[in-house]
Amino acid sequence: MQKKPILVLGAGSWGTALALVLARNGRKTYLWDCVADHITSLQTERCNNRHLPGTVFPDTLLPVHNLLPLPEELNDVLIAVPCEALRDVLQQLATVEQELKYCLACKGFEPLTLSLNSNVVNECLGDVPVAVLSGPSFAKEVAVGLPTAVTIAAEENETAIHWAKYFHSDVFRIYTRGDVVGVQVGGAIKNVMAIAVGIADGLGFGVNTRSALITRGLAEIMQLGMAMGGKQETFMGLAGLGDLVLTCTDDQSRNRRFGLALAQGKSIEQAREDIGQTIEGLRTAIVVNNLAKKYQIEMPISEQVFKIIQGEISSQEAVQNLLARERRQER
Repeated sequence: MQKKPILVLGAGSWGTALALVLARNGRKTYLWDCVADHITSLQTERCNNRHLPGTVFPDTLLPVHNLLPLPEELNDVLIAVPCEALRDVLQQLATVEQELKYCLACKGFEPLTLSLNSNVVNECLGDVPVAVLSGPSFAKEVAVGLPTAVTIAAEENETAIHWAKYFHSDVFRIYTRGDVVGVQVGGAIKNVMAIAVGIADGLGFGVNTRSALITRGLAEIMQLGMAMGGKQETFMGLAGLGDLVLTCTDDQSRNRRFGLALAQGKSIEQAREDIGQTIEGLRTAIVVNNLAKKYQIEMPISEQVFKIIQGEISSQEAVQNLLARERRQER
């Protein structure tokens, strides 16, 4: 039986990398982005030279200009747009009559409502099958086919398995979970922690400090995630500890590089301009600060990152604030 096509929304580095995985697995994969010139270059060059230079598209990967109307044979949509653009895209999809299954590959929260992305989908589209994909994975390595393992979570195991079959290959291994909340929280807040670790490394505090920040950062993620309904074991897996370690320790991480730039004395705008791509942790730090207040949870590392990006304190003051905290029992 012929494999049905898939539509990938968002032709940044991550959306393109995942589209490459699907296309290499032998499935016709449409790739859409709201930036028309970008799609034109993808069609012409058969490569995303802006984000993943040198990775040639297979014949099964088809960049398209128009989101609507959807091909009649299409049943599955992977969404990898920035979190702040998610609702706009979903509102366009709400006009579609055909029944669709969705998988979210965007990591974060909706900034204004503090909602998890899966909740935004249900709010815009009703009770539709939704999976979320997250885990320790840099787009560049996925794009060139280096071995990677990620998690796909859905409330219905059938939905998680449905998407796992599409993605799973010899070099892209999928594990499934039922914890949609935990996978999303872990994938989002690790970006805030990566900024903190980048700052500490940039200031020369060494690997002892880095290890402490990662460990205590995981504790903060777990506290908030469990308060929101996530499961503790999720945060010890690929979408929790795995993604946290990856993002905090390698300079492929935009959020880590952002922290390094701040430690070098660059302004937020200078750092953003140098990196040239979305720094997810910037918006997420604001959301996490509000969620910590909502759930009455103490998150000192996240709080210091928030104060830095708000211009309230310097990087050096943030470190001193953390060191000056009263001793306490580890939990």
